Amino acid sequence: MQTLDKIHTSHLFPQVDKLLIDLLRPMSAADWNKKTIVPLWNVKDIVGHLLDVNLRDLSVMRDGYVNESAEIIRDYTDLVRYLNRLNASWVAAAKRLSPAVLTDLLEITGKEFSTHIESLNPDAEAVFSVAWAGEETSANWFHLARIYTEKWHHQQQIRLALHETEVLYHRDLYYPYLDTSMRALPHHYRQIKGRENDLIKVIVSGESGGEWFLGYSSSAWNLQQPSHHKPTCEIRIHPDVAWRIFTKGITKAEAQEYVQVSGDEQLGYHILDMLAVMA
Repeated sequence: MQTLDKIHTSHLFPQVDKLLIDLLRPMSAADWNKKTIVPLWNVKDIVGHLLDVNLRDLSVMRDGYVNESAEIIRDYTDLVRYLNRLNASWVAAAKRLSPAVLTDLLEITGKEFSTHIESLNPDAEAVFSVAWAGEETSANWFHLARIYTEKWHHQQQIRLALHETEVLYHRDLYYPYLDTSMRALPHHYRQIKGRENDLIKVIVSGESGGEWFLGYSSSAWNLQQPSHHKPTCEIRIHPDVAWRIFTKGITKAEAQEYVQVSGDEQLGYHILDMLAVMA
């Protein structure tokens, strides 16, 4: 298996946080109440969830605090169920907070989190693994990249509701999101039996997109460095829907209209079920 480049995102957190704060400050009451593509959550609910992300990560990563009443997690399903309950309870409580209070707290905690992660050794073991990539332990750089994708896609959900999506599609911000999410490919394809030297080429089109290569060798799928070999199948995804596919933000039928597969269609369209979130 070839070694892939690390994904560096620490320097991006202050930038995406500032973009969000600048978006939230002038919003009207109607904007805060707009529906989003997240079932049952409006814009204000997502902002409340993002505050929880900051607070929870600071508590665990910086302060080493673990809730004594946390549930026993036996498998991935238990973990998703537990996280869903945590998210729902926090968002319900955050409904009591005004938009101004939420924004102020989001700004303060975002700066504290950005300061903390600068002190971390990127190669040291993270407090949590990236479970959607199939890892039982992860390095800090990957854990932070995972947090970056969470902040990126939740902000984009807000921006989609407000019809203000373009800024996050800048290559410096979108490509790291995509590159991190694509690390889920081997885990997602693990139950699909390939043939030796099968090669899947995934393309997200546009200036902010890129190419990723998933190869089958020795009974396993692994991400590879760019290859000039003819792929078994080639998947081309429109940039506007790539992030929505990986976050349950679009139905499979809707997404298929924006995905082109050439070659082995069974291999290609399997990507429509891939998730790079805990869900």
